[in-house]
Amino acid sequence: RKLQLQIFELQISVRETELPQKKRTQWTLNSNAFNWKAMMKEPICLIENSDSGELHTNQKALDILANINQAVVVVSIVGLYRTGKSYLMNKLAGKMKGFSLGSTVQSHTKGIWMWCVPHPTKHDHTLVLLDTEGLGDVEKGDQKNDCWIFCLAVLLSSTFVYNSMGTIDQTAVDRLHYITELSERIKIKTNSEDDSSDFSRFFPAFVWTVRDFTLQLEIDGQPVTEDQYLDNALQLKKGFSPKTQQYNFPRECIRNFFPSRKCFIFDRPANKEQLSKLERLPENELEPSFVTQTKKFCTYIFAISQTKTVQGGHIVNGRMLGNLATTYVDSIRSGAIPCLENAVLALAQIENSAAVNQAVTYYKEAMEKSVAFPTESVKELSEMHAQIEKEAIEAFLKRSFKDEEGEFQALLTKNITSCYEQLCQKNEQVSANHCKAIIKDLFSNLEKEVSDGLYSQPGGYKQFIKVQRDLLEKYMAIPGKGVKADAVLQEFLKSKEDVAASILQADQSLSEKEKEIEAERAKAEAAAMEVKVMEESQKAMEQMIEDQQRTYEENMCQLEKKMEEDREKLLEEQKKALDQKLKEQQDLLQKGFQEKADRLSNEITELRREREQACQQRGGLFDVLGSVLTSVLPRVLTKVFRL
Repeated sequence: RKLQLQIFELQISVRETELPQKKRTQWTLNSNAFNWKAMMKEPICLIENSDSGELHTNQKALDILANINQAVVVVSIVGLYRTGKSYLMNKLAGKMKGFSLGSTVQSHTKGIWMWCVPHPTKHDHTLVLLDTEGLGDVEKGDQKNDCWIFCLAVLLSSTFVYNSMGTIDQTAVDRLHYITELSERIKIKTNSEDDSSDFSRFFPAFVWTVRDFTLQLEIDGQPVTEDQYLDNALQLKKGFSPKTQQYNFPRECIRNFFPSRKCFIFDRPANKEQLSKLERLPENELEPSFVTQTKKFCTYIFAISQTKTVQGGHIVNGRMLGNLATTYVDSIRSGAIPCLENAVLALAQIENSAAVNQAVTYYKEAMEKSVAFPTESVKELSEMHAQIEKEAIEAFLKRSFKDEEGEFQALLTKNITSCYEQLCQKNEQVSANHCKAIIKDLFSNLEKEVSDGLYSQPGGYKQFIKVQRDLLEKYMAIPGKGVKADAVLQEFLKSKEDVAASILQADQSLSEKEKEIEAERAKAEAAAMEVKVMEESQKAMEQMIEDQQRTYEENMCQLEKKMEEDREKLLEEQKKALDQKLKEQQDLLQKGFQEKADRLSNEITELRREREQACQQRGGLFDVLGSVLTSVLPRVLTKVFRL
């Protein structure tokens, strides 16, 4: 990790001004596409806090997030008002100013402000910075409102920075009482009374920044690191008295709720007179130690902060982050407790529905651009359909998640199948119209000659047949007639059978026997043509069955791959939680807290049980989707797939 941080320290001095050249891709509506219009020159309020203390999402900010299709790394910062939070966020944005700093005892930031910038080291990610309203603002005097701001910062971020002044002493820990209320204000699952033991699986990394630090980093006369300083401040006391429990409670919350802890200390950046113009001061006028500490902090955040994910390890992009913010704020305004499970389910409904529409749109547009109507054969259209359908399914599965009943994938299949059937009908109609136009053009003179009585004379029938055959040869030689070439020709010839028979019977140069022979020949040719058309119709039907079978197999094959990927994400999520619990348990045992370590054993056992279930869980959704698809694709002969 030290080597990684050193590398990032070198990179951080050079800001990327443009993305690498975009790779060409078949998926023109690529869900990873990056929209530079979404980048912001200055912050904007994401969650507004009215004078009455009511929270609202800002639609302009949501519109910006909706245009960010990249994965997001979300860093939020909270702390008491006038403690310099905004300065650190501006440095993370690579700017001297942006988030309001202010220089008085009044809080400047209201609500939660957002700044989206290109991630300096992850080219396919967007860095979303959230600067929150200062806690404990005496002018506001609303502790409940502060708690919700704190909760939202935790819920929305992948790295949570708590900013304080001076030292990490009992007073500093007491001021972090908001963390003790998280279990009352956040739920993981709908039907669980207290699921705070699962917080570490879904909460962000915790970073404590200590500003204007004036002490020596020593414990019992021995030098310590910043992280050791934090761990020492979070050590628990033995005993069960109310006073001891009150002392331990906020410390236990920090230790148990967050998957990791990190600490940074900062010297005073400048003298009192210069602090009022901090955002205008060049680095050479700041304390060198403060500049070094700030760079170290930024380097760590850029290197270690993870991509924002939701339950199951599903990656969040800007659009999804905006939807999460809306869901959480709506819950708070309604008086409900924000629930991660409900938020993820609501997000899945939105994303899956949009994924269906996006994939269907892609299919339609790609088919229209790729297919020249009419196609020479049904197979030609089928092969193009198979390729583009495969790409559409890939795009859908890339964006969708938690489609546990296969509802949206089945809807996608139904819509694409319907589109394909319409394209097949269009292909036939275009072919039929084209063939009719060709026949009309080729046979117009012959029909006029028949109408003029040119063939109503001795020898006229043989002459009529010769001209007709010549025209038929010309018709057959014309390319690009499409799939209805024989059917339209058969229909035309059938409509002219009475004319041919009339000319035959009127030809006095032929004997009755010869007329019978000619009539039988005409019937045989008509029958042969009918058989040919029926065979082509049968082939078209067989192709439709083959197409639906292929659709079924493609869906199941891609779903199998996605299920394995999702399972790996879940196992990784569970492993991180398990490792954190084991580490905490080991620390408790080393410090002599046997009873607390024993309580953790139950959580560890439950996590291990979940991991075993995840390892063994196979085929539930697979079987459900297979059943649903057979109702959508009635011609499918299902096969047995095994994960």
